[in-house]
Amino acid sequence: MKNAAFASADLIDSRYALWRLLITLVIMTMGSSCMYVVAVVLPDVQAEFGVSRSDASLPYTLMMIGFGVGGLFMGRLTDRFGITVTLLVGSVGILGGFVWAGYADSILSFTLAHGVMLGLLGASTTFAPLVADTSLWWNKRRGIAVAVCASGNYLAGSIWPTLTQHGVETIGWRQTYILLGIVCGVSMALLAFLMRPRPPAIQVAAVGSLKESQSLRPFGLGMGQAQILLCVAAVSCCVAMSMPQVHIVAYCVDLGFGPARGAEMLSLMLFCGIASRLISGLICDRIGGVRTLLLGSVLQGLALLLFLPFNGLVSLYLISAMFGLFQGGLVPSYAIIVREHFPAKEAGARVGSVMMASLLGMALGGWMSGKIFDLTGSYHAAMINGVAWNLLNLAIAFWLFWRVRQQERASARISSILAT
Repeated sequence: MKNAAFASADLIDSRYALWRLLITLVIMTMGSSCMYVVAVVLPDVQAEFGVSRSDASLPYTLMMIGFGVGGLFMGRLTDRFGITVTLLVGSVGILGGFVWAGYADSILSFTLAHGVMLGLLGASTTFAPLVADTSLWWNKRRGIAVAVCASGNYLAGSIWPTLTQHGVETIGWRQTYILLGIVCGVSMALLAFLMRPRPPAIQVAAVGSLKESQSLRPFGLGMGQAQILLCVAAVSCCVAMSMPQVHIVAYCVDLGFGPARGAEMLSLMLFCGIASRLISGLICDRIGGVRTLLLGSVLQGLALLLFLPFNGLVSLYLISAMFGLFQGGLVPSYAIIVREHFPAKEAGARVGSVMMASLLGMALGGWMSGKIFDLTGSYHAAMINGVAWNLLNLAIAFWLFWRVRQQERASARISSILAT
């Protein structure tokens, strides 16, 4: 048993782990498509079904709630049965959800397709489970590996909005949705069979390690307390993050720039988010997850503030790029924090719960921004609301940083005493 575990450990940081990471990146890109295309079709859906802006935002909101809740259960499913089973469930959800939404005859049906199929059963299988799985295949370069995996989410955002806008203009949003379901759902199912081997880190953890034994009180707190704190941080940062991501297309329409310019800004924002996640992964390998979270929170807050005084076309392109560069490393840093401070065998469920919180934050922020718009007639107050939520995330990140510093100093003192 022990020899088998350490033989399996040879796969950590291996060429196979790199090959698996590339497959994961493609799957994440396909499975995350639904998160971004709904923002592109929002004006057309609102016009076709004759609903308010907040009601037209509900499909995104319910999808993100399903995405988050599903991530928690899919993480546990992955811990028990492996990632292949989870991804096959997701491929069915993606295919069925896009097709259902494409044939929807009411905003209720359109919303349920996003919440139940695309969110709960579909995209939820391709974020938290894949991030957790990736973290278990890497040690020395865990930060950059998780960043590459999570970049698939933003790669989807840089590719699919522009393609979807082209599809809406040429064949209509309904036919575009059906085509997306076929392409993304079938490709996910085929790639899932290449992911069958189980992560070696779980087997290594079974023979025991010092780091695992030190993970019983993360940040000097009980594991439940630490988990709740991370979830609150994830909700707050993603409420702030969602305002530009969900409403940039509608914002551009309101300013008279048109939906195509908004789709381009969204793609630019998320393309820059890819660079941000890769850079943040490299930084994370050097300074750790908590410090990376703190840095990302500060930068995201600065980018959000820039949306308040500037609303010209050129300035919005620049701020969208900056926002993508500044906030891309936030969500992956939570997965690194979980792997640094919690047991490896619980990675799927714990990463899933934090990702659930982040996606609930995206859902809440997307709906909240639409509601504030309906009440005020502009997005100015919605942007201020995002800044306020970001301050909450910044406060939690700084407190976690302070706790980690206290633990590091205490460990240094103990080591110094033992050395003498």
